[in-house]
Amino acid sequence: MSSPRRRTHRPALIVLTVVAAAACLALAWWQWTRFESASGTGQNLGYALQWPAFAVAVIYAYRRFVVLESDPEEARKVAEKSRVDEIPEGILPERPTTPSAAALADLDPRADKALIEYNRYLAELRAADAPESQSTDSTPSSKGPQ
Repeated sequence: MSSPRRRTHRPALIVLTVVAAAACLALAWWQWTRFESASGTGQNLGYALQWPAFAVAVIYAYRRFVVLESDPEEARKVAEKSRVDEIPEGILPERPTTPSAAALADLDPRADKALIEYNRYLAELRAADAPESQSTDSTPSSKGPQ
């Protein structure tokens, strides 16, 4: 013999459901009147058709909540159906890999062509600035001490 179904109604949830469904229907009516006005568009018609579906979804969600709360066997069945053991291969994108700090430390700076080129460029800039910094002009430099 199974245990009798426990009927528990929560007035706050019923009021919330009724208010939410009424708000959705009111918004549907408002969008319908906007659609029928001179400035109405097809977007207003789309919203006018969607809002009643939201009202039905609110009522369905409350009904489903009540059923799952009152029937533990039904809740167990739903939990078993929605259980996921592992994520199947190929659903998630591959993570980009970055080299570790140890792998970067093993690089020989003398073999890095981009670093050699950058250092050469910096040396050229310093050589181009050298005659300017040795001038006898007493005007302060905006570059600061060198």
